[in-house]
Amino acid sequence: MSETNLPPLSMDELAAEGAIALPDKEVYSLLDLNVDLDLGLDLAAPVDLAVAANANVAAPIDAAVGANVLSTDSTAQALADQGVRIDQGITGEAVANADQNSAIDQGQSPAPQQPAPQPVQPVPTDAAGALDGGLLNVDVNLAADLDLTAPINGAVAANANVAAPIDAAVAANIGSTGSEATAVAQQDAIITQDIDATAEANATQKSGIDQ
Repeated sequence: MSETNLPPLSMDELAAEGAIALPDKEVYSLLDLNVDLDLGLDLAAPVDLAVAANANVAAPIDAAVGANVLSTDSTAQALADQGVRIDQGITGEAVANADQNSAIDQGQSPAPQQPAPQPVQPVPTDAAGALDGGLLNVDVNLAADLDLTAPINGAVAANANVAAPIDAAVAANIGSTGSEATAVAQQDAIITQDIDATAEANATQKSGIDQ
């Protein structure tokens, strides 16, 4: 008789079976990680920024959408007709000045600390004690004393004419039979842009850093 054809146990047979409690589950660590981090940081980041801009922006948008989804004998039509005339002119001056004077004194850097010596783990002499402790022991001691400074000075000046006429028509038949989708998009755009201006950006930076 194969294992697949074994008859199931009766209730009396199940009651006659004995059972014992399993031992407590022990948690064993495969990774022993010890990290000692000692950082002495002096950070300074003075930032100076100036922005000036002259801009003309025009964005006429015309859109038409028609759709038939899971429909039969349907018609979707989309028509978008747009006429655009845009005249843009800029007469002006964009000036950005950024003057930065930084005097940074971060003092004497603290003396680096020496990492404490790590005890040497004895080599197990018996097979039973070979698994006492983690399989991978990582001890990291990092002593870092950093003086960081990043004075940043920036100036931006811009003159811009932007025009974006958009004309769109979308017609769609999805999962339909005997349907007709028509999309017509017509656009007439006349755009005249003129800039008579000066854009000037000056950035002057003086940094005295004593670390």
